[in-house]
Amino acid sequence: MKRIMLTTALAAALAGTASAENIGVSMALFDDNFLTVLRNGIRDIAKDMDGVDVQIEDAQNDVAKQLNQINNFIASGVDAIIVNPVDTSATQAMTNAADAAGVPLVFVNREPVNVDTLPDGQAFVASDERESGTLETIEICDQLAAAGKSEANVYVMMGELSNQAAVQRTADIHDVIDAGKCAVTLNIIDEQTANWMRDEAQDLMTNWLTAGQPFDAVISNNDEMAIGAIQAMKASGISMDDVVIGGIDATQDALLAMAAGELDVTVFQDAAGQGSGALDAALKLARGEEVEKKVYVPFQLVTPENMSEFTQSN
Repeated sequence: MKRIMLTTALAAALAGTASAENIGVSMALFDDNFLTVLRNGIRDIAKDMDGVDVQIEDAQNDVAKQLNQINNFIASGVDAIIVNPVDTSATQAMTNAADAAGVPLVFVNREPVNVDTLPDGQAFVASDERESGTLETIEICDQLAAAGKSEANVYVMMGELSNQAAVQRTADIHDVIDAGKCAVTLNIIDEQTANWMRDEAQDLMTNWLTAGQPFDAVISNNDEMAIGAIQAMKASGISMDDVVIGGIDATQDALLAMAAGELDVTVFQDAAGQGSGALDAALKLARGEEVEKKVYVPFQLVTPENMSEFTQSN
């Protein structure tokens, strides 16, 4: 498995080598902060290339709509397809359609259920989710220990349960606990999905607060849900100094919350890098070049101490 860090040098190299090629892109949802950065990463790199056009479509979180988009891309004669899947358990049909038509396909960001059996001409570009929740959880444990805790009660906010990232990030939390990697004893009070969304997370946190159970931390599968939890706690008069809140993605809104002393931990997921990497892989496959089946862009831990390094990233 190949790890890459994409730079402006890569963009320049791509700009010099690409010829007349059309790439169809199906994004799970336009109305998502992280995926917007990823989508812009694809678009911005393509702008700097001569003869490369990208057609980006919004699947609006609809699996059937996304499969139709892929079939339409195939029918229109695109050179390659990039897919950010709505449902990672429904990717086999997408693989089959592209493979039967001989059109290269690159899954990006969300790991397809068939990632280990992708045929020739297909690849997966993302970050290794086994790192994300692990980095987040260990840092939350360390901050709780630094605050003098030996035992802590936590809530866990999960992303969409049909999404591999949500499943793995939640599993990471349990793995840290089970492997004894946490500096304190973590007790999970409850874990529920808020579907990656800020408003749903605010409602979920409000329900938890109504139950009246004392807690020390909230571990969220992404920043948007962490921000929703923060909003609910602030509305209830809870001081952010009394709890540890963690998320994943290091979005601009998350870094603003961190600067305000509200978010304690996030994990940088290079959205633009994933987008650029997906476009790079799609173009290489379209030209018949070899590409690793799994291309990973590393995660990086973000805390108030180093957040300034990421303010211009996502």
